[in-house]
Amino acid sequence: MKPKLVPRQNLPARLVAGLLLALVLAPLLAVGWRGAVISLGPADWAAVRFSATQAVLSAVFSTLLAVPVARALARRQFPGRGALITLMGAPFLLPAVVAVLGLLAVFGRGGMLNQALTALDLPPVSIYGLHGVVLAHVFLNLPLATRMILQGWLSIPAERIRLAQSLGFTPRETFRHLEAPMLREVLPGVALVILVICLTSFAVVLTLGGGPSATTIELAIYQAVRFEFDLARAAGLAGVQLVLGGLAALAAWGLTRPAGFGAGLDRPLRLDAPPGWRRALDALALVLTGLFLALPLLAVLMRGLPGLADLPASVLPAAARSVGVALVSAVLATAAALALALAAARRQGLWVETAATLPLATSGLVLGTGLFLLIRPFAPPMTLALPVTVLVNLALSLPYLYRILLPEARALHQDYGRLADSLDLRGWPRLRWLVLPRLARPLGFGAGIAAALSMGDLGVIALFAGERQATLPLVVSQLTGAYRMEAAAAAALILVTLSFALFWAFDAGGRRAAA
Repeated sequence: MKPKLVPRQNLPARLVAGLLLALVLAPLLAVGWRGAVISLGPADWAAVRFSATQAVLSAVFSTLLAVPVARALARRQFPGRGALITLMGAPFLLPAVVAVLGLLAVFGRGGMLNQALTALDLPPVSIYGLHGVVLAHVFLNLPLATRMILQGWLSIPAERIRLAQSLGFTPRETFRHLEAPMLREVLPGVALVILVICLTSFAVVLTLGGGPSATTIELAIYQAVRFEFDLARAAGLAGVQLVLGGLAALAAWGLTRPAGFGAGLDRPLRLDAPPGWRRALDALALVLTGLFLALPLLAVLMRGLPGLADLPASVLPAAARSVGVALVSAVLATAAALALALAAARRQGLWVETAATLPLATSGLVLGTGLFLLIRPFAPPMTLALPVTVLVNLALSLPYLYRILLPEARALHQDYGRLADSLDLRGWPRLRWLVLPRLARPLGFGAGIAAALSMGDLGVIALFAGERQATLPLVVSQLTGAYRMEAAAAAALILVTLSFALFWAFDAGGRRAAA
């Protein structure tokens, strides 16, 4: 007999889904209403082409370069392997504006690379333009691609590996029969996920692009609203961005699936690690990737330390605003994602998936443009900059948190759902005594990701904020634009420290609560 409590249990999820759909759809409808009658000019379509070009190139390079790195991590054991895998997670949490500063310190006009080229009487290289944008996106997304592809290698059942070993497969035969099928299944989804991320990139293009030939849709929207106050043009661009993002999100959602080897019954087993030149290639891939990821971070650290003693007065208030926005966004996003995940675990239908997935089809600037259009008739948008930033960060981080919580919520419902229903355990007692203790670890991890992503966000705040509403990423971007690189690096060092501190605090709290 089915319990009669299910509709009441679903009430929080229905409220969250309704509010989330309103938060996403209302700005999109406002954008569509204003953009339906506008015709975009040649410069706007050039921005569309550049957006698609840089996103495709970034996704392709990030995915292909991640394959040898993930393969080396999957089949090699060496000192520091765990630390390197941890480093792979850092750029995903790293604010994009900080990553750009680190790359400028290495590849910029006065960076390490150009200093070495000058010493060798060779011409310097420029990081600005398409190649710089792609380089920055590879830096930010190569670790994410590596972690996703590594999971594909680790998902190959031990029985298949043992069978290959018993048949005496050579490395080439192992690649053909085990690794290649896995890559055919995994790589399209990985590339499309990165494509979605790069389509909505803003801080990278704001710093490294921005010229007539290197402007994306996001940057064109920002320029139309912030400098030209052409809301109709911004709405038209936002509509195009919505279509592109929606198509990419749907493609990514459809192609991201398991490798299809079937379930294994044995414990995990690594593939054979062939010696000789293959070992040297694995080592080279790991060393080059480690240097590529570590040098920009070290450059920010070394350049930022001397500037800490002479920070602009605007940095500390901006840091306080960023922390406040991050904490509120993380708490609200985690609570909303938990409500949706618990409802999805009870198999409540397509409405949960729709609400949790819809934000992937949009971006911060598209939502910001729509909210600007909705708010402007009633109040000055600048006065609501921080609340709007919280709402947009909530919407954009919720899909990631939902995917983190969903597997654990399903396992919880399968193992304890019937027992809890039979004991009439519902509402706050069910949440306190069953859900929160059992899901503490993924809740802490998800909240940490939401807080770190919110700390580094430079999107909607750039549309709304004045001096009294500026967050730390916006201050870092302004200092960079003013060529105050030492002060920008010092502010960036504070930003990345606060981002990782918030992530660590939430993640460690979740692990302690689960212990």
